[in-house]
Amino acid sequence: MRRRDFLATAGLGATAAMLPPITHAAPESATEMKPVEARFPEGFWWGAATASYQVEGAANEDGRKPSVWDTFSHAPGHTANGDTGDVACDHYHRYEDDVKLMAELGVKHYRFSIAWPRIVPDGRGAVNEKGVDFYRRLVDCLLQHGITPHATLLHWDSPQALEDRYGSWRSREIAKDFADYVTATVTRLGDRIHDWMTINEIMCFTILGYGVGKVPQHAPGTVVNSRK
Repeated sequence: MRRRDFLATAGLGATAAMLPPITHAAPESATEMKPVEARFPEGFWWGAATASYQVEGAANEDGRKPSVWDTFSHAPGHTANGDTGDVACDHYHRYEDDVKLMAELGVKHYRFSIAWPRIVPDGRGAVNEKGVDFYRRLVDCLLQHGITPHATLLHWDSPQALEDRYGSWRSREIAKDFADYVTATVTRLGDRIHDWMTINEIMCFTILGYGVGKVPQHAPGTVVNSRK
């Protein structure tokens, strides 16, 4: 059973970190199936998760520049009701209230993503220290409330500047730019954050973000000649 299937069945709005594989005993015969009891181990980490573009808002504040999702969502017909992440949940301004709510819910682990265009607005080059400061404030607030931070370095919002420059993930050039961004981020926040994820669900911005012959329903929404 996949993590998402389990959470949907259980009606849980949480995400599980460090989910171990659940093994199933093989039946003794083709006609005999024994029920399998699946248990989460003692000390299993339960928590909640968000993505930067889906919650932060403040799309044009403190030096942040557009991501591929900004461009995609502002194009007519790409999202339901023309919705964008310009404001979203306004987490950028309301993070203290949001963290208090998590603490009241008993959340002990929180996975959030860091917006590459907020840290390195042009995708490469100068680091935007105002963007870094937001995540410092967020993490300090989490720690004050006894919540362990878990950071994802890319949750689909690649800098639009790199999409314009060389097609972002269609080019090997992005490997160096991503490495430089990660180095800048971890160097500045590694004293506060000890659990890091690199890229969230690669399929969602590759297979679903690039379409053959038609515009896909996921940023960057790029039409390509072939799947390869």
